[in-house]
Amino acid sequence: MPRSIVAALQIGSLPAGKAATLAQILDYEQAIREAGASLVVMPEALLGGYPKGEGFGTQLGYRLPEGREAFARYFANAIDVPGVETEALAGLAARTGASLVLGVIERSGNTLYCTVLFFEPVGGLVAKHRKLMPTGTERLIWGKGDGSTLPVVEGRAGRIGAAVCWENYMPLLRTAMYAKGVQLWCAPTVDERELWQISMRHIAAEGRCFVISACQVQDSPAALGLEVANWPAERPLINGGSVIVGPLGEVLAGPLVGERGLLCAEIDTDELVRARYDFDVVGHYARPDVFELSVDERPRPGVRFVGQATAGK
Repeated sequence: MPRSIVAALQIGSLPAGKAATLAQILDYEQAIREAGASLVVMPEALLGGYPKGEGFGTQLGYRLPEGREAFARYFANAIDVPGVETEALAGLAARTGASLVLGVIERSGNTLYCTVLFFEPVGGLVAKHRKLMPTGTERLIWGKGDGSTLPVVEGRAGRIGAAVCWENYMPLLRTAMYAKGVQLWCAPTVDERELWQISMRHIAAEGRCFVISACQVQDSPAALGLEVANWPAERPLINGGSVIVGPLGEVLAGPLVGERGLLCAEIDTDELVRARYDFDVVGHYARPDVFELSVDERPRPGVRFVGQATAGK
């Protein structure tokens, strides 16, 4: 059915760690059921955490021992994919009947990735997307994804894709996702700025898609008992701003600011045909005679073994 309920779950990583944060997610099961949500989007780095203000002991040209200890703690709080956390989330999707899209910090070997996971009621963990370009000093702690994790998933509410935080500012990534036929654009983030709301409306209008952006909420450093350099002690570290936008750029719900909660809106994917009547950015409004985008979706491992050793030789 084209008409459905979609939601952004605005919560934040808990200081107690990933187990407590997972329990917080699972506590919203009844709210998701009562809302009748077909899709629930959760923030960037929700499981594993977004360590806003942490410098990891790094100065240009050298790193301090205490920074290595901070990274070791952060690494321990990341999750394996698949793992016990993904099993729990697959169960939540199955029990609620909702597609789930959420941001995690994924461990792979000794590298961390800012990853988005996709869960379906039938099938559990069906896909993942690794952030292609960490922003600023995020590059100290996260690796870069490659083109092999750019999924568009067939969900209950429609075709689901995701871009993480400032990936949404990458025009070529957006174009690739539009070409994959995304209908429900999921934007997990920690960007609380008013400018982010403008960007979400722009993407919805540009792609003629529904946009569901979920942002974390984090208390102030004073409330958390922290000292964060160059950040006001009483100002929330992340103040939310989750929003749901329609395909002509109209705000359907939100922004939800300064509080936790499940933000919902009713959508109708039949509207996408009408919205694209006058603007289909990768269809009748494209100019393939002038512009062409090539997307490399091959995995790019750091080490590739070619051939197979023969026993006894």
